[in-house]
Amino acid sequence: MASAYLKPTPDQTFEIVGQGAYNFTEILAHSRRMQEEGDIEGACNERFQAFQRLAALLPEDEEINLEWNHRNSQSALELIAASAVDHFLINDFELSAALLELLLDLDPEDHLEGSELLAFDYLAMDEQELFDEVINDVSDKIPAREILLLWASFRNNGILAAGELQRLKTHFRPFFEEFTADQHPADEAYLKDIEGEHPSPQAQARELWFKTENLWTLWPEFISALKAAR
Repeated sequence: MASAYLKPTPDQTFEIVGQGAYNFTEILAHSRRMQEEGDIEGACNERFQAFQRLAALLPEDEEINLEWNHRNSQSALELIAASAVDHFLINDFELSAALLELLLDLDPEDHLEGSELLAFDYLAMDEQELFDEVINDVSDKIPAREILLLWASFRNNGILAAGELQRLKTHFRPFFEEFTADQHPADEAYLKDIEGEHPSPQAQARELWFKTENLWTLWPEFISALKAAR
């Protein structure tokens, strides 16, 4: 008897029913505990192995949308997203993108906003056409969109697009200041702020810096161009 299966719902979605190695809610929580205790590698491995088991459950010739309002199915989606972040942070942009593409196939409504990280992956891979497609799914209310568009213009033309630069400076000023700062301390004040119920724009800007810092180590000339535009 299979230890997990996909249960169809009246809404034409599917729920992942399973225990043990397919109890994705418990696996997600366990991976988070491991990470909090400092076992980063173990947490990453746990998430990726969970993704592999999930992928093996999915039929190859059928479109599957997972039910967001089902706890175990939502946890499975969160594990895919978290593993995509894990691979992004070690500069494995190709695998990160593949995970996010699957995430968006399983959750077309993009509850976890995977399109944002996928856009960073595509730019890092120099996949401009794919970037052009996915950037339309990133809300213009998200500051990361302006960073993405500026980086895209810089990668393609060697210049910062004037309109996006002005928008970053005016609409998302804390993000412009953070990305052009010389220091980005993860100090007590920042941690208290970002972990609070309503993080300040300044804390959110620093969080975005930390989430993408590996890119700017690889492509520091983009940050240098931003600083020159101060």
